[in-house]
Amino acid sequence: MAHTPTPPTPPTSDEPPGAADPAKPAPTPPKSPTAWQLIRPYWVSEKRWEGRRLLLLVIALNLAVVFINVRLNAWNARFYDALDKRNWPVFTSSLMEFAVLAFSFIIIATFRTYFRQMLEIKWRQWVTDTNLTKWFTRQAYYRIERDHLADNPDQRISEDIRTLVNSSLALSLDLLTTLVSLFSFVTILWTISGAVSFALGTMNVTVPGYMVWVAALYAVVGSFFIFKVGRPLVGLSYRQQQVEADFRFLLVRLRESSEQIALYRGEGAELSRLKSAFGAVRDNWWQIMVVTKRLIFANSIYGQIAIVFPIMAAAPRYFAGAVTLGVLMRIIDAFGQVSDGFSWFVNSFTTLADWKATINRLREFTRVIDEPPRAGGIAVVPAPAGAAPAFTATDLQLALPNGSPLANVGSFAFARGSRWLVRGRSGCGKSTMLRALAGLWPFGSGQVDVPADARVLFLSQQSYLPIDTLAAALAFPSPPQTFTDAQYRNALAAVSLGQYSGDLQTVAHWARRLSGGEQQRLAAARALLQKPDFLFLDEATSALDVETEEAVYDALHANLPDTTIVSVAHRETLGRFHQHTMTLHPVEEVAPPRAVGAA
Repeated sequence: MAHTPTPPTPPTSDEPPGAADPAKPAPTPPKSPTAWQLIRPYWVSEKRWEGRRLLLLVIALNLAVVFINVRLNAWNARFYDALDKRNWPVFTSSLMEFAVLAFSFIIIATFRTYFRQMLEIKWRQWVTDTNLTKWFTRQAYYRIERDHLADNPDQRISEDIRTLVNSSLALSLDLLTTLVSLFSFVTILWTISGAVSFALGTMNVTVPGYMVWVAALYAVVGSFFIFKVGRPLVGLSYRQQQVEADFRFLLVRLRESSEQIALYRGEGAELSRLKSAFGAVRDNWWQIMVVTKRLIFANSIYGQIAIVFPIMAAAPRYFAGAVTLGVLMRIIDAFGQVSDGFSWFVNSFTTLADWKATINRLREFTRVIDEPPRAGGIAVVPAPAGAAPAFTATDLQLALPNGSPLANVGSFAFARGSRWLVRGRSGCGKSTMLRALAGLWPFGSGQVDVPADARVLFLSQQSYLPIDTLAAALAFPSPPQTFTDAQYRNALAAVSLGQYSGDLQTVAHWARRLSGGEQQRLAAARALLQKPDFLFLDEATSALDVETEEAVYDALHANLPDTTIVSVAHRETLGRFHQHTMTLHPVEEVAPPRAVGAA
């Protein structure tokens, strides 16, 4: 019985298909989250109490390290005074005290690192799971690639999340520890360094705790200059991660396409492309080297001066007899602790630069995966209750992402149990029409009604085969335990792949092990197992010879008698397997799509 689709309703405006209604305001795209919005979710999640307990434990251990450092500062005075006065009893008791402090420090530092790493992996697991879920929700992973919304999402999830968690935890704990240590040693240094007096004109000025002010001034001036020198590292670190990921992606593509490249003798072209990609890595690295050289030079000057600067500052009081050798050593140690506290920004600058670059990349990635699919365009909705079990399209018009019209498909219905062959010139929108029916192509206009609770399966020209057991590859996307070994063997035999029946539990890279034709036959076996209500084949047998292709269609017809089968194909020999033929035309051709019954 012939069925002719209704031509599309003429547009009522000059806007391209899928254009937004001017009367409706365009939806506001989500803003990129702040750094705090990236860090906060774990600490208010269902895992928050576990994370908070570990965090408090790590903070307590960090504070214990500060306490030991304060005790070691006081120990300096007793130990060096004992040396200066040749006091053997105090010297030996100081060694015993040092042994206790050192052993305590070793134990605390060991467990501090252990529990911090435990917190890090728990936090990272939660953030990774959350982002993976968002990545798969609403098929964001597909939209990102289709619309080129973000570069290297695999790196964002695998590397940037690790850096976010590691650096955020390290920087925040280090900053807290530094602040507590700074407060403790400022108090000590203020007390033991005394005051300094000097004449300023006719006035006599006294500065209490002068070594604290010297340490602060030294650290602030040093931090300012090191910040100016190292500031370009933020942008360069961001760029380095990007070009490294691009180079790695090309290497992965080379591995995946090694046979095709070898057949083309394309080694020279790929070598040139890889060298060009690595050239970007090298060029950006040279810029990082230049900035890093300047930063290390500035840091080295700052660090070397810091060795003798406190001695020079405290020496006048020591030589004046105001302080003992032990107190001098205590002043030098406290000065170092205070200077390090005020220099936290300088000492952490490289880590901060990497952290900021990571935050910038994750902000963009998070914005993209949180962004809902575009409104308007082609609507794919459940069919109304009581409607006939059919895939129905109304006024379906396909467009390119830039709004340019691609094909005027019109209105049609793929009824339950019918067989359709979709034809048309290459590039006229046949595969795009199937993407629209699957809800993967929003560009255009019209509506697609999907039968409620219908089992739908789309087979593409290149089927996806997970790196897993053959049973898992056959069952995908269902779990492998969904079917019995007997069902797997029967499905393989039906598509002439019986020789693989003994490999059901073999883990392999099946996309490499099987030929293109074998992969397409395995996908057909997948359809025999799934028994969908609607089966769409997008040139899914193009790699098969005519005889094998016909055998596959015979198997589909014999095993799926009630399934609607819609095939996009070019071969005339498939006509006898379909009741109806739909022919699509490029949009510049006036003739609307037509459907005719099988002869």
